[in-house]
Amino acid sequence: MTEAVSRCGYVAIVGRPNVGKSTLLNHILGQKLAITSRKPQTTRHTMLGIKTEEAIQAIYVDTPGLHKENEKALNRFMNKSASQALRDVDVVLFVVDRTRWTDEDQMVFDRVQYVTCPIILVVNKVDRMDDKSEVLPHLEWLTAQLPNAEVVPVSALHGRNIELLEQLIAERLPESEHFYPEDQLTDRSSRFLAAELVREKVMRQLGAEIPYQVAVEIEQFKQEGKILHIHALILVERDGQKKIIIGDGGDRLKKIGQESRLDMQKLFGSKVMLHLWVKVRRGWSDDERALSSLGYRFDD
Repeated sequence: MTEAVSRCGYVAIVGRPNVGKSTLLNHILGQKLAITSRKPQTTRHTMLGIKTEEAIQAIYVDTPGLHKENEKALNRFMNKSASQALRDVDVVLFVVDRTRWTDEDQMVFDRVQYVTCPIILVVNKVDRMDDKSEVLPHLEWLTAQLPNAEVVPVSALHGRNIELLEQLIAERLPESEHFYPEDQLTDRSSRFLAAELVREKVMRQLGAEIPYQVAVEIEQFKQEGKILHIHALILVERDGQKKIIIGDGGDRLKKIGQESRLDMQKLFGSKVMLHLWVKVRRGWSDDERALSSLGYRFDD
């Protein structure tokens, strides 16, 4: 019996904000790694999600959505991270939302069209299309834009066509020994993942404006016996934002903590004692030094 050829490579997941890149990564990995919400720009950091199945190891690079807003240091960081992910990868997944095509999709296309590696155009959320007759003409139009790309309609949320997508990715990965142990899921630390889970709950709880001026810093991450003790600081830019996050009598902060703790216990496989505080740190989102201290890597 012929031994399967070992393949390994990097797969960049790119697209404008809120097209479902992180949902797609989570479904492929079979567990929650990247945070998600309905709000654009939920993903801020480039993160690796590693999936090893027998001879195939695909290393997915989840990226922030490319967007036009570029005034603050945080926005510049996210655009830079997404653009850099296109370098030195073996496959690019360009994710778009159904038949919608915006200026920001065009912005991603303007970068993707010049890459030399294989491109798979992933048309997400097709299960949410009311008029199915629109699908085929739009797929034909997309094919005309990127004639060398494979076009795959999927539902990242419900898992439709994900197996086909993974098969196409595997076929395009180079022959190589695996870069990571087969049980490794990500390149990010547990502290980072804990901070992201808290930020996700903040984003889901709050309105349109405040979440983009929120960061989370883990001050303590310590296993004592069967209990993992985590102390997290939620940073905002103004006093009014602090009051909103805490809520009436602390109700909103308590809910954020409860939901974060449940996800942490699933991810870390341990009972978690989570303590949250909210602190005002003015101007952090437009201060590269402050962003660097929070783990935003400008020199990558």
